[in-house]
Amino acid sequence: MAAAMSPTPVAAEAVLQWQRPGQLRLTHLPPLALYIHLPWCLRKCPYCDFNSHEWGAAKHQRGPLPQRDYVRALLADLEASLPQVWGRPVVSVFIGGGTPSLFDPEVIGELLSQVRARLLLEPDAEITLEANPGTCERARFSAFRAAGVTRLSIGVQSFDNRFLRALGRVHDAAQARAAVEEAARHFETFNLDLMYALPGQTLPDLQRDLDAALAVAPPHLSVYHLTIEPNTAFAHQPPVLPDDDTAAAMLDVITERTAAAGLQRYEVSAYARRGHRCRHNLNYWQFGDYLGIGAGAHGKLSFAERIVRQVRWRDPARYVEQALAGQPVAQQHEVTARDLPFEFMLNALRLRDGFALRTFSERTGLPMKAVSATIEKARERGWLVVRDDGWVAPSALGFDWLSDLQALFLPD
Repeated sequence: MAAAMSPTPVAAEAVLQWQRPGQLRLTHLPPLALYIHLPWCLRKCPYCDFNSHEWGAAKHQRGPLPQRDYVRALLADLEASLPQVWGRPVVSVFIGGGTPSLFDPEVIGELLSQVRARLLLEPDAEITLEANPGTCERARFSAFRAAGVTRLSIGVQSFDNRFLRALGRVHDAAQARAAVEEAARHFETFNLDLMYALPGQTLPDLQRDLDAALAVAPPHLSVYHLTIEPNTAFAHQPPVLPDDDTAAAMLDVITERTAAAGLQRYEVSAYARRGHRCRHNLNYWQFGDYLGIGAGAHGKLSFAERIVRQVRWRDPARYVEQALAGQPVAQQHEVTARDLPFEFMLNALRLRDGFALRTFSERTGLPMKAVSATIEKARERGWLVVRDDGWVAPSALGFDWLSDLQALFLPD
């Protein structure tokens, strides 16, 4: 891998642009995380709207993944971004995709080593890698741990072969169970992704999936309602999904069963044992900063008087070309003061325990009066609980009507 380079003039100009006087006043910057996107997978799932690309789908994509070429682009992207985050410690790293576990562990190790050479990672920084349960990826789990990954997030989705086929997954139920067992052998903490309200799924079907998931005692469980997203295969040929009442009953069962198994629901879709909450995702929900590198990666960065959102080039080949040229960012914009209350609440209200009111001002640079009237309106409707010590949390009713609660903070 190449040694660290000096930032490009383009990168330096970007920093000067964001350091000019602005509308906001941030007294200090929030925690910073790093997201790294590896965009390829073996097969595109019909429900997936992430920036993932099926390797081998195009005629020129024959042979092995271009791992090292892509890593060189990632490091060039990071080099160009350094002036924007210089000196800030990084609390977590998340390697997502696509299917990052398709990359060789030694390549992941080299990437993490080069990241550490350029960024100040906290000594206990959480480093997560998304993995699929396929046999090839599972055989790499111990090597990923040796490469510096501290946490796996395994895309199981279901332990029932019927629903795995319906979701277009490339693994089967036996591979899913074997992957979880292998993860437990090598990682102190890991996550299982599970989906519900699947095509043709009944409440007893969900119960069996939960039985299988809870039997392996996962430290963390993420449970997602299957939704039909635009520009996906399911959007063009929608499957028949359980009705809203059945889906709501499924969620009730999930919440009850996970609590009985010692998993606390700390976020809308996240359940964890004590000490195993996902620090990277918590940083998102607490409106922390994150530098996103890789094809199509999104980022949010705070400066003294503004907050900026960035998007990298989406097409992997275009991204590699632009990153190596020192221009990895395809789009960026300053978040307006008008939009910040909604953006903050869209994240923070997902947390079951809520947040301290002072965090709103600390993370947005806005005074409390920007949201005080809306908070009172939500409290009067019974959607928010506001404590005397300045702590705000969704009520049970507010958590059930979360989208409506968040929408109260939309700009007029």
